[in-house]
Amino acid sequence: MKEFRYKNTPVLETTSGKLKGFYYDGIYTFRGIPYAEAKRFHQPMPSHWEGVKDATSYGFVCPLLQQDTPSAELLVPHRYWPMDENCQNLNIWTDSLDESAKKPVIVWIHGGGYFAGSSIEQIAYDGYSLASTGEAVIVSINHRLNILGYLDLSPFGEEYANSANAGHADMVAALRWIHDNIARFGGDPDNVTLFGQSGGGMKILDLMQIPEADGLFHKALIMSGVADENLMPEPKGDGRMIVTAMLKKLGIISEGTDASETGTEDDLGQEGGITRAAVKKLETIPYVQLAAAYNSVCQTVAAQGGYTGTSPMPNDWFKGNPLLHGFRAHAYTIPVMIGTVFAEFTSFAQLPYDRETLTEEQKQQIVRSVYGDSSGKIIDLFRKAFPEKNYADVVLIDRCMREPSKKIAAMHAAGKGAGTYLYEFTVDFPEMGKAAWHCSDIPFFFRNTALAEYCQFQGAGKLERAMSDSLIRLHSRHGRLLPRRRNRP
Repeated sequence: MKEFRYKNTPVLETTSGKLKGFYYDGIYTFRGIPYAEAKRFHQPMPSHWEGVKDATSYGFVCPLLQQDTPSAELLVPHRYWPMDENCQNLNIWTDSLDESAKKPVIVWIHGGGYFAGSSIEQIAYDGYSLASTGEAVIVSINHRLNILGYLDLSPFGEEYANSANAGHADMVAALRWIHDNIARFGGDPDNVTLFGQSGGGMKILDLMQIPEADGLFHKALIMSGVADENLMPEPKGDGRMIVTAMLKKLGIISEGTDASETGTEDDLGQEGGITRAAVKKLETIPYVQLAAAYNSVCQTVAAQGGYTGTSPMPNDWFKGNPLLHGFRAHAYTIPVMIGTVFAEFTSFAQLPYDRETLTEEQKQQIVRSVYGDSSGKIIDLFRKAFPEKNYADVVLIDRCMREPSKKIAAMHAAGKGAGTYLYEFTVDFPEMGKAAWHCSDIPFFFRNTALAEYCQFQGAGKLERAMSDSLIRLHSRHGRLLPRRRNRP
């Protein structure tokens, strides 16, 4: 029988207050720990509570701009959770509460671009199985997203100076909380690895470009998370136009107000302009109304070439996407593993043919329809690279994320300051009839293939161990696999 303890689990003292989690089958679990608190559009402040906080329930996740619609659950199994702006919380899984244990710490940064997702959104994000290896403390974090985390109000007052990067400031606050407290959970604050997929990988690259995050993490695994200008354009301009449009839509200012009539005094504009009081109202408007106003005006503003937010803005605090701005010197000291999956987004589409029953003529026709006269050369190259694969799959192969991932890996390796590793996840999923799609590698790194139906195929367990072991190797102090203290069957 598996052991469960709650009543007799110890209360832990943290810099924010006292915490009580639970113990189940070898693992202590702490959910929904508030690492910070913040007013809307403002920078996070350290959290504090009185008494003993019950840490047995997950915390709120950040509200979305639009209602999510469950779909493709066999490909990306999800769970949906209550949403609230007070979403600065994290979760911890550990097999030890011994402060002298000094276990490596692995921190999960969730995907969803900069506008959606959460630390528990995908079922495979659960840290229990990875913690059960006995080799690391596992942490996952929530932070502000979309217009709550990335909307520039800096033209309207110094208090909003870094509102365009509030979501990133939350992550830095989370890493600082982890640094200050993780020893109480058996972790080593000087051996922290970040790993994240899609938007989570983008955020890790961004954190490498934030001086305030220096020393708060030491290694990184970036999964399908390098985006160039074609996928994630860098914000241009500032928030004057979008904020003014939102204020008008909400009826806070008149239609005739000019966005250029702004300044930094108490009265931010001339007669008929925008006042500080008008902008402050955006802090108290119910989020549903705020999101509706943004959704109503953002496309018009974008069509006029204006800034629309929902992604980080380069400034003195955040040095920008390294593909565009180059790496900071500190980034070269961080060992990085970067990878993509074979088909990424192309595998979500329903193919007009059955990949497993194609004739030779049909395969050639499929390739020719994309590559024309070059199809023969393409087929030869594909067969050399992937001899075990159906060569018709060359039309599915990802370039959207693979090419910028290879570029950023080359840039990092050129710094010669730390190791740079590149991988590609090329698994076929026979029952789904699909090549590896965006997110399909997540259960393997988390040791959670048992939680994803599509992962039930011969050899999945061996692959799971190999992939999660590669993550363990990355975060071990000397680049070697730490002794396994406990195996999952």
